[in-house]
Amino acid sequence: MGGVYADICGQGCVAAVEMAVEDFGGSVLGKKIEIVTADDQNKADVGSAKVREWVENEQVDVVTGLVSSAVTGAVTKVLADNKKLALISTSASNAFTTKACTPYNAHWTYNVVALANGTVKPMVQEGKKKWFFNTADYAFGHALEGVASKVIKANGGEVVGNVRAPLGTTDFSSYVLQAQSSGADVVALANAGSDFVNSLKTAAEFGLTEMVDVAGLLVFTANAKALDPSIAGGMKLTTGFYWDRTPETRAWAKRYSERTGKMPTMVQAGIYSSVNHYLNAVKAAGTDESGAVMAQMQNTPINDFFATNGKIRKDGRMIHDMYLAEVKKPSESKGEWDLYKILRTIPADKAFRPLSESKCKLVAGN
Repeated sequence: MGGVYADICGQGCVAAVEMAVEDFGGSVLGKKIEIVTADDQNKADVGSAKVREWVENEQVDVVTGLVSSAVTGAVTKVLADNKKLALISTSASNAFTTKACTPYNAHWTYNVVALANGTVKPMVQEGKKKWFFNTADYAFGHALEGVASKVIKANGGEVVGNVRAPLGTTDFSSYVLQAQSSGADVVALANAGSDFVNSLKTAAEFGLTEMVDVAGLLVFTANAKALDPSIAGGMKLTTGFYWDRTPETRAWAKRYSERTGKMPTMVQAGIYSSVNHYLNAVKAAGTDESGAVMAQMQNTPINDFFATNGKIRKDGRMIHDMYLAEVKKPSESKGEWDLYKILRTIPADKAFRPLSESKCKLVAGN
């Protein structure tokens, strides 16, 4: 609810869940749908303790939000032990559908594999061979750097160095100086939220953005809006949703904006989609028992403003098309939230790791 990821999810995610419940009608199987919320403070122990209290004492059936991958890792263990569902819309680590998969995880929106395949691969193929990473020093950043590094090397590039900054760092000067002296063609920002904003601002102040390409590996509309367009303009990124992409995305985003005063990030749109899909599955299954609901969710395609023909695989990954976008330059933007231009669609089977390569124990052969 506060800190570096507040604008990405936070109260905006709560608003999106409220919209999903209201649009569904407010009740299911004759019972009122109740929403409870808490601030995990980006701390794994705080998040897991609260969720344990919810599922053991307050009859909570499903948990969403789940921003920091470290928090999500702790919370999903509690949920799996109690056979309760996790709708993961915001965390980027792919662990929750690989080595840490459970029968109760549904991972929406994006992950580090889709981000790397969408942004890193084409840049290496275009000749940007030498990469340096400025990485958030916890599970998400490590996973994103690791997957992106594999994509770089698989396409003939090399990683010439990296630095790791603690979550919530405000002074990125020393990290930018190391990047500046690395000889890289691209400096990759494997961070998010205000960490991304602050690191990119510092890179611009030191002239790094004029010397090399700076790639934001996880960029949200709220962060792009917080930056001077002369700094962020032209940056390519991968996203799972953009509010101005289709008539359907614009219609939903308009409703969301009227409620919150802001346009939605991809995770706020994703969290609505996941909760809506969950509620429809409860209704169709005729029960809120987690195994039956997950089976119904996996057997039902996701077709809404967020995804077309989306599908939840056996490993819990919801696969859908992703989009390569570019932040608009000041001369291209026509309004406050006119931030991206969509360059191309990345098909679901190209964005996410194939199920045949999954290390999830739920997949046949593993």
